[in-house]
Amino acid sequence: MPIYAYKCDSCGHAKDVLQKMSDDPLTQCPSCGAPTFSKQLTAAGFQLKGSGWYATDFKGGAAATAAPAVAGAPAAGASTATDAGGASPAAEPSASAAPSACAASCACH
Repeated sequence: MPIYAYKCDSCGHAKDVLQKMSDDPLTQCPSCGAPTFSKQLTAAGFQLKGSGWYATDFKGGAAATAAPAVAGAPAAGASTATDAGGASPAAEPSASAAPSACAASCACH
């Protein structure tokens, strides 16, 4: 059963009420008795995170399932070596040294 937020326009009394969706809305304030008790519009109490079915099945096509490109980051499979075939020491950080901007357990390491 959903929880609805109510507020009285007369006295300002606020209350969360557990009701069935089919129940009639409350109209009488339990604090002052005025008929100005009404439902409030509130945000949903959950967020969908991660890569579950809601992200993969309803985003609309193959373009939505691909990982977005990060500005300034090399593309997948791109090499950071110089044109002559030598490695650029500044472009290839050590695998054990994690940048300070992210944690060692992030997806980029």
